[in-house]
Amino acid sequence: MRVGLFGGSFDPFHNGHLSMIEGALKTVDKVVVIPSARNPFKRGKILNAAPYRYYMTVDAVSKFGDKVVVSDVEFYIPGISYTLNTIKALLKGNRINDLVDSDNVELFWICGSDILPTFDKWYEPDEILSLVNLLVARRPGQDDDFEVQVKRVEDLYDTKISVFDIDGVDVSSSCFRKEKNMEQLPEEVRTFIKTNALYSADWLENVSDKAMEDFLEYAIELYPILKRERLLHTINTAILAVKYAVMYGGDPDKALIAGILHDCAKELPDDQQRKMAIKDSGESYDIKKLWHGPAGALMAKKQFGIKDDEILDAIRFHTTARKDMTITDKVVYLSDKIEPARTYDDLTEVRKAADSDLELGLILCVSAFVEKSKRKGMELHPNTKGFIKELRLSDRLK
Repeated sequence: MRVGLFGGSFDPFHNGHLSMIEGALKTVDKVVVIPSARNPFKRGKILNAAPYRYYMTVDAVSKFGDKVVVSDVEFYIPGISYTLNTIKALLKGNRINDLVDSDNVELFWICGSDILPTFDKWYEPDEILSLVNLLVARRPGQDDDFEVQVKRVEDLYDTKISVFDIDGVDVSSSCFRKEKNMEQLPEEVRTFIKTNALYSADWLENVSDKAMEDFLEYAIELYPILKRERLLHTINTAILAVKYAVMYGGDPDKALIAGILHDCAKELPDDQQRKMAIKDSGESYDIKKLWHGPAGALMAKKQFGIKDDEILDAIRFHTTARKDMTITDKVVYLSDKIEPARTYDDLTEVRKAADSDLELGLILCVSAFVEKSKRKGMELHPNTKGFIKELRLSDRLK
């Protein structure tokens, strides 16, 4: 079986990427798309979190059925995602054979013609070509320089490059991020972007490089721990918490880290959550839905190395709130309830209030929770009661 490997940042996945896959499928039997986790050439605040780009790509290629699969291999490669490391990881333990359901595989690395002039600058190009063949896209109207570059690489590495033709789709991820032209994107990607409010106001410009680096790493580390919906929720919460921290005088770094880790223990086994919650905060956490707050604080401290008490408290109390909440507590609590992908009830009023008055946003949010608890006959946690009393709900809502 001839299998094409197609790697990239996919930030976002656009129609040009679709064209590459469609063209490559005329030469190979199957394409494995590999979103990068850590791109060696795009670090820091340039790339969106890896799970965003991975799940966006999954949605985008669903139209191809079993002809195209998406690999999460780079989530499990420590350090920078060089092409050679990715290929080796796919070959290790027959991972590639499992992906394509074949024991006899010939591998091709799918790429655009723009890589040819600089291919010799890649990390270990000789070894790459010992494992895969290059499969290069040729766009309409490319001049003789294309043939010159193909021959240059072939002569330099004593290899044979395969070429396939693609439609001339004039689009790039960087251009989209500047122009925000949604027509350049597959419908599935447009839906994903709208649901998670991607590529809107860049509040992450307000966080430090260190916090951003930690945030991106935690998003990768959470991938095997949390299912898709929960993981996207945590990333959305983190970014929204940064927005409110900036607006209301909080610390955007602490809001970001507390936000990304607030649900880290959510999908642990129930018994483990309960034991961790009791170890962290005592027997007062006897309601199952609340366990993951204090359990998450303990997990953030032990597994993710968080030492900052303000961050740990925001994780610990994001389910119950409490008296004397810090700005970090408040923005994480509120963002958790109203992040963009949340669809329960009508959050329009709460979101509108939160954008102009943090306390009013909290009051509306807590009021809805209290009403829901009454309808279900649920007892409020003592911390929640203390928070309600401090907010003086009745005074603000008159």
